[in-house]
Amino acid sequence: MKLYRCARMEGIAGLELREEPDLPSPGPHQVLMKVNASSLNFRELLFMNGALGDSLRPDFIPASDGAGTVVAVGSRVRRVKPGDRVVATFYDNWTGGTIPQHADTLGRGAIVEGMLRDRALLSEEELVTIPDHLSDEEAATLPCAALTAWNALCLHAPLLPGQSVVVQGTGGVSIFALQLARFFGARVIATSSSDAKLARLAALGADATINYRDTPQWADAVLEFTGGQGADLIVEVGGAATFAQSVAAARKGGRISVVGMLTGAPSPGDGFFMRGLSIAPIHVGSRQDFEAMNRAIDFHRLKPVIDSTFPFADVPDALRHLESQRHFGKIVIRHG
Repeated sequence: MKLYRCARMEGIAGLELREEPDLPSPGPHQVLMKVNASSLNFRELLFMNGALGDSLRPDFIPASDGAGTVVAVGSRVRRVKPGDRVVATFYDNWTGGTIPQHADTLGRGAIVEGMLRDRALLSEEELVTIPDHLSDEEAATLPCAALTAWNALCLHAPLLPGQSVVVQGTGGVSIFALQLARFFGARVIATSSSDAKLARLAALGADATINYRDTPQWADAVLEFTGGQGADLIVEVGGAATFAQSVAAARKGGRISVVGMLTGAPSPGDGFFMRGLSIAPIHVGSRQDFEAMNRAIDFHRLKPVIDSTFPFADVPDALRHLESQRHFGKIVIRHG
């Protein structure tokens, strides 16, 4: 079978396309999955650049997100059958409830082998079925970014109609958060440094947009849009560089869901405590969370925003496009 391995922690240059022996037949509770599509997240670049030091073993297969078709099942598999269209969960051992103590918080595509391969042998517990209206390419965008956005919105408290949500930038999590927040009847305020991207966010349903390059103190604009109250929820993806503005933009007693630390770990600061805010770190989610989100996606017929699709042979080019940060939405790999 064909796959990519990170042979050296040298970024994209360390990635190698290889041909390896076929996988064995499934064990009693295992499923052999043909991977038809995968999608990329910024974490792939961090891992391949060695940002986690010795935490990753050499020769890992990157990418947490993959969708495809069940080829064969073990004798005791009951959840899926050959021919079913399925997508793999981000974690291999988190079915429901709170995250298990033994869970690998790095998820699939790190210690657990990722989805940049044409076959995967998985436990039946690691799979969810794909909503009928989605293609494999669209379904491959869901395991990390979409589920992170879903839980950022509603895991720790319900998001209610009329409440306001701030989303930052145009990466996968933020765009999914915008789309999903509309399901709840929430008002969405979106930020970006590009007026062209802000126009696209407005077309997706953002009620207000802010160019944070033109308005560095963008919390003031959020307060203006919310009649001086502040936002009920901030979906925080930036980390240290944006957290102070997130605190200032939130209403008293509001929430900040931290889903990314692109500029380092945030420090709460005095305003966080004085204003009674709550912080909720989001670790993607469980299989049951994924299934709940898929029911909502199916009901509302949500279509993920795909920036571009690359053939399997061109994964390095896809990663360079991700690295450029010019994308709007998800970058997808079509296998075969």
